[in-house]
Amino acid sequence: MKLSNLLFNSLKESPKEAKIISHQLMLRSSMIRQHTSGIYTWLPLGFKVLKNIENIIRINQDEIGCNEMLMSTIQSSELWKKSGRYADYGKEMLRITDRHDNDLLYGPTNEEVITDLFSDYVNSYKGLPKYLYHIQWKFRDEIRPRFGVMRGREFLMKDAYSFDLTEEAAFETYKKFFRSYLKTFLDLGLQPIPVKAATGAIGGDLSHEFQILANTGESELAYDSKLVDSNLYEKSYEEITTMYSASDEMIDKSKSDVIIGRGIEVGHIFNFGTKYTKPLECFVLNQDGKRITPYMGSYGIGVSRLTAAIIEAFHDDKGIKWPINISPFKINIIMQPNPDYISDVESIYNLLITKYDNVSLDDRDLSIGRKIKDSELIGIPWTLIIGNNFKEKGQIELISRSNSDKIFLSKQEIENFEFEQYTP
Repeated sequence: MKLSNLLFNSLKESPKEAKIISHQLMLRSSMIRQHTSGIYTWLPLGFKVLKNIENIIRINQDEIGCNEMLMSTIQSSELWKKSGRYADYGKEMLRITDRHDNDLLYGPTNEEVITDLFSDYVNSYKGLPKYLYHIQWKFRDEIRPRFGVMRGREFLMKDAYSFDLTEEAAFETYKKFFRSYLKTFLDLGLQPIPVKAATGAIGGDLSHEFQILANTGESELAYDSKLVDSNLYEKSYEEITTMYSASDEMIDKSKSDVIIGRGIEVGHIFNFGTKYTKPLECFVLNQDGKRITPYMGSYGIGVSRLTAAIIEAFHDDKGIKWPINISPFKINIIMQPNPDYISDVESIYNLLITKYDNVSLDDRDLSIGRKIKDSELIGIPWTLIIGNNFKEKGQIELISRSNSDKIFLSKQEIENFEFEQYTP
């Protein structure tokens, strides 16, 4: 994409309302714009990042046999009244009455809806297990929305739900999702720390939240040093959950071989048995023709929250430092305003867009210094500068955003350079 076509306007200073680094950088780099309290418009750069995160999540959900679907944002209150949660949920639920005096709500979660849907489509053990998920906007009327998209009122979530015939099978499914979440966050370039958690309003007796390590994280974490391991996904559920990890008031700092750090919650999984299937009268027939209440679990990832959390984990005083598979652009080409370079720039740009799916060309009528600062602020992993070195030596300057490495290559060498595989 040519940046002259992009809806983008960088800010030099952080807006006063932004208190944390992710909120500041998302506003400064034109990723988001506040519409009203706790509700944001996602501008083109931010939307690209959201979609990249979604795709990584989607690949990992599909790998374990999840069916993607899309449930409505507006829900009938009847199912919530039947499950017993309508009156208990509190003021965070946005309740609506339509013109026919029907009580509706803007869905904060989907356990009731998915249970009712499952009842209509599966009535035999032969249809189990079944895993369903969607990526959908949600609304919770937070009393004090703050920190940008980290704690907004409207947010994008991936919600998956599982149905199993027995309690034992449901636990095996829970372990499958647990390991899938580890892989998802590792694929996003993050270091996940699974922490046993309270089940809260969702219910059940088994739950884990997934924290990612960030120096500016909202929670204090204490965890076994062995959890910070590139081979974490290869370990079994049992091995991982015997390692020490805790947050906030549960922390025991006296334990040996424990690291104290900070984290941000980005995912939460629950095994809640028949909490919803029983009151909603959901049954399947087992091998003996007996009606059985299926066992459920739910598995959430905050997609929009992840965007801010990744920035909290990857930034410096110049701006964002996106992992290459999340960045809105993998490569940004910058040229000095010189008509002599135009044909070379166009040929390099055309070469790279055939090899990589996200390449930008900064053709704006601005100084090269301003363009470099914007590239650093946005966090694009590679910046290619076609300037004095190209004029004098025929070399293009490559700058790695992750570690500030500089490499000088000829136009011909650019063709064979592996941007995604490069390690210093």
